[in-house]
Amino acid sequence: MFTFSTDLKDNMPDFGLLFLRMSVGLFIVFGHGWDKLMNFGTMSSQFPDPIGLGSTISLALTVFAEVFCGLAFALGLVTRFSALPLIIMMLVAAAVQHADDPWQKKEFALLYLIPFVTVFLSGPGKYSLDRILFKNK
Repeated sequence: MFTFSTDLKDNMPDFGLLFLRMSVGLFIVFGHGWDKLMNFGTMSSQFPDPIGLGSTISLALTVFAEVFCGLAFALGLVTRFSALPLIIMMLVAAAVQHADDPWQKKEFALLYLIPFVTVFLSGPGKYSLDRILFKNK
């Protein structure tokens, strides 16, 4: 029977948080944000404006959340702060942008919301830049 050593077994929750942060953070960056960043000029005039700030500002906030906060989230850098814009963005996507859409459209944003809230509540774990930079705090 395969057994983990005590050290490895004790660190499994931190490996789990690392895997969750890295996978979801990089999915949001490269699956959603990168294209918006690279095509900002083209997209800025027609981007949805779900909260009435204008298309360009809405796109800029989305790029900030998806690219910059997504990378910080993946690396575990100011993790709780970086999770907040991502949480807000997913709530706006589900509750405002897709308010009149069927459940399947809302579900995608809500599925992204779950790991962002989970890491916000639990913290980034031991294997994060936060732990390296702020371990004494």
